[in-house]
Amino acid sequence: MNIDFNKNSDGLVPAIIQDATTKNVLMLGYMNEEAYRKTVDTKKVTFFSRAKKRLWTKGEESGNFLSLVSIKNDCDFDTLLIQVKPSGPTCHKGSDTCWNEENNQSFGFLTELENIISERKENQDNSKSYVASLFRKGINKVAQKVGEEAVEVVIEAKDENDELFLNESADLLFHYLILLQAKGYQLNDIVKVLKDRDKK
Repeated sequence: MNIDFNKNSDGLVPAIIQDATTKNVLMLGYMNEEAYRKTVDTKKVTFFSRAKKRLWTKGEESGNFLSLVSIKNDCDFDTLLIQVKPSGPTCHKGSDTCWNEENNQSFGFLTELENIISERKENQDNSKSYVASLFRKGINKVAQKVGEEAVEVVIEAKDENDELFLNESADLLFHYLILLQAKGYQLNDIVKVLKDRDKK
């Protein structure tokens, strides 16, 4: 890999650390060529400490290592994006990231939708929303709606109208997210089950 360690007078390049699974940024460190080589050789992310003026492997004292998954160079060859599997919190203050954020998996818009459903569930007695009304009717009604939407998806899958198929699929997914929360779960719980199956 062509990395321009000589671009700055100190011979260091920034290294952005990203969780390979959640895609969340965990921290920012700096590497010189020796730190980069050690990272590649040991598969444990190693930085050059500007304060201690020496190499340090993340986790060498805490045990919270960053196991190397991949390294990418940017278009100017002077910034690294390093994907890792973290063992425990990344920040020395004990948080998942150096921005004091939890390193949770996000599914973009679906996570936003889950948050809205959660808010409707928590305020179901004071809300006139459709979602709140389903929660008030109980688990049997929510499960029934999922069953109805699933049947409609199957019916539309056999026809040639793609727009109807996609709309029914969206309805099914929406009601499934409601059912998950009615049972006390979210998408992350389903992803965990799938990952566990993948390991077997």
